[in-house]
Order: sequence, then C-alpha cells, then structure tokens
Amino acid sequence: MPPVRSALTAILGPTNTGKTHLAVERMCAHSSGMIGFPLRLLAREIYDRVVAMKGVQNVALITGEERIEPPQARWYCCTVESMPIQKEFAFVAIDEAQLGADPERGHIFTDRILHARGREETMILGSESLRPIIRSLLPDAEIISRPRFSTLSYAGAKKLSRLPKRSAIVAFSIEQVYAVAETLRRMRGGAAVVMGALSPRTRNAQVAMFQSGEVDYLVATDAIGMGLNLDVAHVAFVSLSKFDGSRRRRLTVAEMAQIAGRAGRHQRDGSFGTLAGEGSEFTPEEVLAIEGHSFPRLDWLYWREAKPRFNDIATLIADLEKKPHRPGLLPAPKAIDLLVLKRLAEMPDVKALIRHQVDVARLWEVACLPDFRQMGEEHHSRFVASLWQYLGQNDRVIPQSVYASELARLDNIQGDVDTLSARIAAVRTWTYIAHRSDWLTNPPAMAERARALEEKLSDALHDALRQRFVDKRTSMLLRKNATDVGLLPVEIQADTHVLVDGEDIGTLQGFAFRVDPAAKASDRKLLLAAAERHLAAYLRQKAKDVSMAQDSEFSLAADGEGKPAIFWQGEILGALSKGRTLLQPAFSPVKAVAGLEGDALREITTRAESWIATQLAKAMGGIVGLLELAQQADVDGNVRALAVRLADEGGIAGRHYLADAIAALPKEARGAARKGGIVFGALDIYHHAALKPAAARWRAALFAARDNRAMPELPPESAVHLKAWNFANASEARNAGYRRIGDEYVRIDLAERVIKKAHEARGQGNLFAMDMAFATSLGISEAGLKALMRDAGFRPAEQAPEPQPQTEAEVIAEIVSEVTEAVAAETAPLPDAEVTEMSASAEVEAIAPDAAAPLAAEPQAIILTHWRWVGLPKPRPPEQRQPRAKPQRQTSPATGKPKAKPERAPVVAKQSAQPSSLALQLAALKGLKL
Repeated sequence: MPPVRSALTAILGPTNTGKTHLAVERMCAHSSGMIGFPLRLLAREIYDRVVAMKGVQNVALITGEERIEPPQARWYCCTVESMPIQKEFAFVAIDEAQLGADPERGHIFTDRILHARGREETMILGSESLRPIIRSLLPDAEIISRPRFSTLSYAGAKKLSRLPKRSAIVAFSIEQVYAVAETLRRMRGGAAVVMGALSPRTRNAQVAMFQSGEVDYLVATDAIGMGLNLDVAHVAFVSLSKFDGSRRRRLTVAEMAQIAGRAGRHQRDGSFGTLAGEGSEFTPEEVLAIEGHSFPRLDWLYWREAKPRFNDIATLIADLEKKPHRPGLLPAPKAIDLLVLKRLAEMPDVKALIRHQVDVARLWEVACLPDFRQMGEEHHSRFVASLWQYLGQNDRVIPQSVYASELARLDNIQGDVDTLSARIAAVRTWTYIAHRSDWLTNPPAMAERARALEEKLSDALHDALRQRFVDKRTSMLLRKNATDVGLLPVEIQADTHVLVDGEDIGTLQGFAFRVDPAAKASDRKLLLAAAERHLAAYLRQKAKDVSMAQDSEFSLAADGEGKPAIFWQGEILGALSKGRTLLQPAFSPVKAVAGLEGDALREITTRAESWIATQLAKAMGGIVGLLELAQQADVDGNVRALAVRLADEGGIAGRHYLADAIAALPKEARGAARKGGIVFGALDIYHHAALKPAAARWRAALFAARDNRAMPELPPESAVHLKAWNFANASEARNAGYRRIGDEYVRIDLAERVIKKAHEARGQGNLFAMDMAFATSLGISEAGLKALMRDAGFRPAEQAPEPQPQTEAEVIAEIVSEVTEAVAAETAPLPDAEVTEMSASAEVEAIAPDAAAPLAAEPQAIILTHWRWVGLPKPRPPEQRQPRAKPQRQTSPATGKPKAKPERAPVVAKQSAQPSSLALQLAALKGLKL
C-alpha cells in the first residue's frame, strides 16, 4: 500500500483572522503535532491552552529558556529556533512565516518552511505577502486566504488626553515609552507597559493589569505586534519610524499593519491612528493599504546553510556564508552568532582548545548563545570566550560553583526599572545555559534555581513599573473625567479627620480612608480624589513608621471576625493564615494595607513577618527546641520522630495519640527526650515550656490560622482550675494547656502532679490510701477528682486493710527522713530530667499564689482516700479508633483486662501512737498534724 502523501497548506491573511487558533485545532486533531512560534510568550500561551485540552502529561513546551518535556508528550509548543525537527510528528506548523524576511532570524524561519514537515499534514501560517514566494519555493502547497474577522479603520491623529479607553500607544524607544506612561499616570491614573526587554512573566503581569481593567491604557513598543492577544480597541502610533540596529528608517506598510492589526478582537471592529503633536502622520496610500490589507509581496526570504560542515573553523564559516542556489532566497545578513564565531576564531586561547571536528561543532553551539543582554558583538564575544574555557577542556562543563556565584550576584531586587531589566536579561542567559544538557553537571537543578530567580526579579520589575506608572487610587477616580484637583489643600487632624479645602470629608482609620457620608454630593468625587492623592504620601510615611517601630508597639489579637491578626498601636495590619508549617504562618495584609504601593506594602509586610518570627521564637521556644532536637543526628531516631510529632501538635499531645511513638522509644533513649524538654505524663506528653501563657496564646492563634477559624477565648493566665468555662472541644482545651475532668478543667501539669502523687502512694500495690490535700487545694471537686483518677487508671476502693500500729521511734525516723529529703531537694541541684518535669509545677506556684496558698496555710489534718489501680487500657491501632464528640466510659470485657501483677502487701497509711513533743516539732516543720 503506497504511503499517505503529506498535505502541505499555507494559511495566509492579515492579523485577527484566527490562523493560530485553526492550527492549534488541527494539531490537536492529530495523534501528534508540533507548532513553531515566533515568541516564547506566545508559545507559553498556546501551551497552556493545549494542556487544558490534552493534559499536562501529554504536552511539551520547548523554548530557549524553558523546557517542559514529559516522557509521553505528543503535542509540542516551541519557539521556531527550538523546534526538535529530528523528531517525527503527524502534524507540523510554522507561525508568522513572513519573518523569513527578518535580517536576524529570517534564515531559521526559511529553513523550517523548506524542511520542517509533518507525516500527515504541514501548515505554514503568515501574511498574504508570502503568496508569491510560497508559490515559488513550494509549488505543491495549497494556499488558502483567511479574511480578517473585523474591520480596521483609520481614526486620524488624537491628543493623548482624548484617546478612548482600551487604547494601546506604540512607541519605538524606551524614552518615548516612559514619557507617555508618566503622562498617562498624571492624567488618567496610569498605564500598563510592555517592552521587548521585559521578561515573559513581567509582560504577562502588565498585560493582566490592562485586561482586567485596572488600567485603561497600554504603552508598548512594537513587541505587541506579534503574539500578544489583547482586548485593544484603538492603536495610536507615537512615531512611524524606528532605529533597526543600523539606521533610523520609516516603518514598512507591513510592519504598520502588523501593529495596527492588534486593534479589534474577533468580530469587534478596531481603529488606528497617530498621537497628535508628535509630527508623524500616515500617508493616504499607507492608510488605504492598511485598511485594505494590501501589502507589497515578498519575492525573497533570507537563507543560511542549516547543516554546515565541522571539518575546521574556516570550513564552518565558509558554509555559513555560502550563497543559496535557489531563486527567491538571499544570503542572510551576518547575524550575531556568526559574528561571534568569527571573533572567537581570532582568539588564540579559543583556537588552542580545538583539536577535532567535535570541538568545532561544540564551539558553534557556544557561539549561538543568544545575546539577551544586548551587549553587542564585542562584549558578547568575550563572554562566550570565557564560557568556552570551561566547555572546551577538562570536564567540558561549567563548574557549578561558577554558575551558582553568577546567580547569587544577580539575586538583588533593589534598583529601578532599567537595572532590574538588565538583571533579568542576564538571568535569561544563564537559564538558556541550564537548558543545555551537556553544559552543566546538574542542569535540572540549576535551571530551577535560574527560573526561580527570574520569577523573583520579574515580580520586582512588575512592582517597580506599577509603582512608577500607575496610581491605583486616582486611576479609578480620574478615569471618570474628573479635573485636576491636585492643588486643593488637604489637612489631616490629630483626631484623624481629613479636611479638603476646609471641608471634613472623612476619617483615616488605620490605613483605610472612610468617606464622611455627609460630604456634599456635588463635590464628593473631586474632594475624594484630592484626598486620595495627598494621602498617598502620608500613608507611605506611616508605612515607614511601622517598619521602624519597636516590638512593644505590635500585638496579637482577634480581628472583627475573631481571626488571629497583627495590630500596630491598636490599628490592624493583617491577619494570620495557613503557612507552610504550623510555626510558619502566612501574613495577609488587610485590604487597606494591601492597597499601598510598592515599597510601602513591602515595608509593612516585612516588619510584621519579622515581629511574628521574633515572637514565635520567644513564646514557642519549646517547639523550636523540639524541631532542633529532631535535627540532631546523634539522637536516637525514635526520639527525633517523637519530637517532630509533638511539635506538629504544638508541644502538647494526649499520650494515647503518641502511644505508638512512645512504645517504639527505648528506655535508655528517654533521658535524651527528657533532656530535650519532653515531659512524659500519664495522660499527656508535653514540652515543659509549652504551658506558659504566651505559648498558649500563640498556639491558639497558630491553630486558628491553620484551620481558618476564629481564635478561642483563653482563660486568665493565673487560672489553674476552671469550673465555669466551656472549651469547644478537647483539642481546644489541650491547646490552652488544660485537661477536662468531668465538668471542670485543670492545668495539664497539675493534673499530672496529682497522678504522680497517686502512683507514689500506690508503690507496688494495687490497693492504697493517699492524702488528696494537694488536689483539694487546687479547687478540684470530688467529682472532678474521681474523673481525673478514672482517666489515669484508678477506681475508688473500699476502706484499705487496717494498718499495724507504728511506734513513736518509727514515726520520728520517717518524719526526719522526709524532712531531710525535702531540705536536700531544695538545696542540692537536680538532674536534668527532674528539673524538666518539675519546672512546670514550680512555674504554677510562682504565677498562681492564690491556688498555691492552701499549701502554705495552717497545717491541716490528713484526709485519706482509698483507691484501686486497674491500669490504663491498651491503645488501639489508629485504624480501629473511632472519633468521639465526648469521652465516654467504656467497660472493658473481662478477657480484655491486662494480666494483674502478683499482688503484694498493700501500702496502707501508717498510724502512730500518741506522739511525743519531738515528733510534734518535726511534724510542724513539715506542716502536718499528728
């Protein structure tokens, strides 16, 4: 069966004919395809569109500075220079093919027109002027004309102040672009700026401002003439001549039409004209040609040998300068890559590294490095020669340290528009290098670093352009044809009232201006515009005051919705929201602050984030310590895992939640955990610093920010026992540092002290009696005490067995021993683990004198209660746990009880005979009654 013949079609016509849209549809209809675009920006736009249809795993994007190529990709969006023509595709298209007549890039478009073919279908998209040359070079091609969807008409010359909304003003020098944009900022509130020197990310951001209606005007160079799909109603030319690199000349009719054709969208008509007063006018013949889409035909395209020989440098240069042998082709002017190659051939250091044809081919690859920085032939040649010293010898790669140091040198977002643009151009050079797989040892990692830096600088450049050429407040007010009110006097009084021309029009609340509803309706817009214009400088100074403020001037509190927010001198700056981790919350400025321009917004955001980080380091030092413990390589892995999980819970977690981590923890490793500040309680595991009031307050804010909910109200800092309080759930109580016992709450560390005393009284037995004076002194009710003991594995017991009488000598010996131990404990240093577990209790007594007062009151009679130890239930695996709204009592089956240890003689309260005077004195020292 004969092979299917590939269809070759040329789709020709003016702009706004849907040629590109047609090519994308045809490509997606085939099993595979590739389109070559003239601009990286347009390739990215079409890539996003095809991804939406075919899925990200099936679409590739290849440009000089970006490469996204999934293994199974079948549809490719590329710049013309980056098309992988060695691959086979069912469909191939070349967009804007008339660029074959471009002196710099024309030979590449010509090569693609002549040789890039799809297995089933090939499309060549371009201007109607291509018809004769396509007919000459490709006689088998079917030529289809596409008419423009809308009408393009000449509107004459207009003053800048008279231009309609949705206008694009086209200039051909940076100076003209800046001058027009500055004037529009004063007269109409601002304009978006698009220039070829901007990075794609910055251009997209500027275009987005125009498309969204934030500004009504776009000032651009001829970069908008190709590849940018804009909602433009009118195109105004500041000038009709430009400098093309060698001389200043008048635009060709085709160039005029290419730019003017951006006016109008699909079937919506557009207009074009000039800017009055600039001395440039269209001739009647040019107007007629543009409106009728009638342009001079192209009878030739530029050509250069696409497959030169690499025998030696002289042969390579000769092949690149060879003249074409086909009619309709002209030798390409000497492009920058060939000029650089010739200069390199004259450098002894470069020639010394050429020993084989492979070296010649590699030198040509290096010479083809684009001159993104527009340094010119001489400077760009020296830069390429410096790269060749790495790529032409030894490992034949650029050292990673050199690459990293160059990026580090460019990592600076300070500077004006021109400075930032120059840095972005330099970064684009290193991005291109990173996409050459054999020029670096780790190209993907370096490409990612370069991409991130380019985005960072692009965002800074967008902010700089926005700050310089857009007045956000007046753009909304002055676009309604308001007259200039900049000279009206504005006064801000001490009580924040704002007076314009002596009339009170509102107040300044924080960074937000509130208009007085009683202001005169007839003057409202003008007065408001004047206030906004003058308040901008005042708010910038206020933002500077925030950036220089002391830490004491900031505070954490709930905003009007109860969300955690940051305040400065009582004025809200922004709210906390979910960040990367619990300890890295995001700061979101309130609307009034977010509306500030450039540096003012950045200063407030930076200062607020700095204060948040400082306060977290102070208040949440325990959590920071847990994270540091988790990073210590010499610490047992189980300890580190426990530290990470405890840090994720804000430093406090129920023991049942960490049961698996505790079970995996060797006994000998617990010392390291205690030394790191972890307290192993019977019911809760916590860091000893996590119960401080400041930690509880910030923990409540962090969890509220993470979960996007209101901050809970916290109890008074001195409270250790709560009766009339209602936490929403157990998690909220735990974050505040409390444990629920029945219908009341008690501080977690004090609950653990009660349980610890119970275990000390129990000793090795299961039945025991203990003095509950400490629990009573905290205010815990009998029901609360029973609930706490039940949670800890104890049950009330009948009267313990009668103890044997104790002699007076035994009583005295016991009291002396206890007093001696108490004195030693107060005077001798404690081991680290003991200090860790007792510090929280010591703090409670220090901050809550009312709660601790009963302990120092008159000696009280010992009240014994009797308990039975039944043990804690074994924690179930997570998959078997069921969430519960409230803790419920569950009766374990008899077979499910842990085996009881062999009962030993129960520990009973000892009773003494009638005490002597010595015993009474010793008892008084200890605060007991005998």
